[in-house]
Amino acid sequence: MANLKTKTELYLKANSKTWDDTKVSLQNNSDGNGDFISSWSYDISEPTAEQLATYETAANTEEANNTVIATRKNLYGSWESQLEEINEQGIDSWKTRIAQIKSDNPKESNE
Repeated sequence: MANLKTKTELYLKANSKTWDDTKVSLQNNSDGNGDFISSWSYDISEPTAEQLATYETAANTEEANNTVIATRKNLYGSWESQLEEINEQGIDSWKTRIAQIKSDNPKESNE
């Protein structure tokens, strides 16, 4: 199940808005009811639970892809080490390694 924050971000994006901590707050009262929007000051309507539910699949994909991107970044190494690799082993070797990392850690389709 996707995080409320991710679904809310997608709702905002669909309405040409971006996340702003001064305009929205999420809360969890640890009462078993989960996260909820505790404050909303955008110039668009606060999303209903039903509206947010329509973003579940897209949010799951985004969250999975964020995990893949984090894994890839870790495997790529720092830009300094990548430059050193290119300098010592050549650009083709580096391209091959990067392509293998992407192949081993594919992102999900957004469709």
